[in-house]
Amino acid sequence: MPVTETTKQLPAPVSPNKAERSRLWPIWVVALIALVLAVTLAVWNWQQWQTHKATVQVIQDLRQDTARLEDRYGSRGNEQSQRLQAVEGKLSDQRELIATQQRQIDHNARELLEAGNRTRTDWLLAEAEYLLRIGNQRLLIEKDIRGALAALESADEVLRESDDIGVYPVRQQLAREILSLRSIQGVDRTGLYLQLEAAIASIHELTDQALIHDQAPSFRMSEDSNAPADGRNMFVRGWNRFLDTLQQVVVVRRLDEPVKPLLSPDQSAWARLNLQLMLEEAEMAVLRGNQPLYERALSKAINTVNDWYDSTNPAIRGLSDSLNELASHDVDPKLPDISQSLGLLKERLAGRLATDNADRSGSERGGQDS
Repeated sequence: MPVTETTKQLPAPVSPNKAERSRLWPIWVVALIALVLAVTLAVWNWQQWQTHKATVQVIQDLRQDTARLEDRYGSRGNEQSQRLQAVEGKLSDQRELIATQQRQIDHNARELLEAGNRTRTDWLLAEAEYLLRIGNQRLLIEKDIRGALAALESADEVLRESDDIGVYPVRQQLAREILSLRSIQGVDRTGLYLQLEAAIASIHELTDQALIHDQAPSFRMSEDSNAPADGRNMFVRGWNRFLDTLQQVVVVRRLDEPVKPLLSPDQSAWARLNLQLMLEEAEMAVLRGNQPLYERALSKAINTVNDWYDSTNPAIRGLSDSLNELASHDVDPKLPDISQSLGLLKERLAGRLATDNADRSGSERGGQDS
C-alpha cells in the first residue's frame, strides 16, 4: 500500500513540560503534611508550656499553703503549750488550796474536839480575850477611845461572870487601863470635820467686797453717776476723774502701818480656792489624827484670812473666830498602853490549857495502869 504522508493518522505529540508538573504533587503533599505536623507540634508545645506554668504556680501555692499551715500549727502548738502551762498552774493552785482547806479542816476538827472538854469558864475567858483584842485594835488602828473603852468594860463584865480566881490580876490591870482611857478627853472627829466643812462653805459665799482692797481706786465708783447732767456736775465729775487718775499714778503709803497685798478682782477666786485647799488639808489631818499637819494647815488659813481679807467684815470676823477656835483642839491625844491586860489573860488561858492537858494525861495513864 502506498504510504501517504498525512498528519491526521499520527498520534498527538506529548508535551514534556506537562509530564514534569504532574510529578511535583507528592512534594506539595509532603510539605503540607510537614506544615500540619509543625503547627500541631507548636500547639502541643504551647499547651505543654501552659501546663508547666500552671503546675509551677500550683506548686508555689502548695508551698505557701504549707508554710501557712506550718505557721498556724506552730502557733497553735505554742498556744496549746501555754494553755497547758496555765492549766498546770491552776492545778497547782487548786492543790495548794485543797491542802490549805484540809489543814483548816483538821484544825477545826481539833478545835471541836477540844471544845467538847471546855467549860463555861473557858468560853467566858475566850470571849473576854476577843473583846480585849477588839479594844486594842480600836485604840491603836482607829484611835477610837470610846470604842476601846466600851470593849474593855465589856471584857471586865465577862470576866466578872467567870468563876476563875486566876483572872484577878487581869481585872486589876484592866481597871487601870479603863481609868486611863476615861482620863483622856475624846476627840470629836466628826464634829471637827463638819465645822471645817461649814467654814469651806462660807468661803464660797465671800465676795470681792470682803477683800482688803475694796477701797482701791480701781474699785471706786463715782458717787455722782446718777446726778443730773448740768454744767456744775459735769465739772465735778471731771475733777473727780482727774483725782482718780492722779491717785492711780501717785500712791501714798504710810510706813508706820503694815502693808497688805492688793489683789485684783481676778485673784479673788484664786484666793478662795487657796483657802479652801488649806481647810481641806486640815480635814485630812483630823481624819488621820495628825496634830502637826492640823496646826500647820489652820495656821496658814488664819494668816491668809488676816492678810487678804477685811477684818471689819462680819463674815470674815466670824470665819476668823471659827478658825481660831478650831486651832485650839487636839486631834492626836497621847494614847495609853492597854495591851498588858490582854497579855495577862493569854497567860492565864495558856496555864488553864496546860493544866487541862496534864489532868487528861494523868487520867489516861491511870486508866492504862488500872
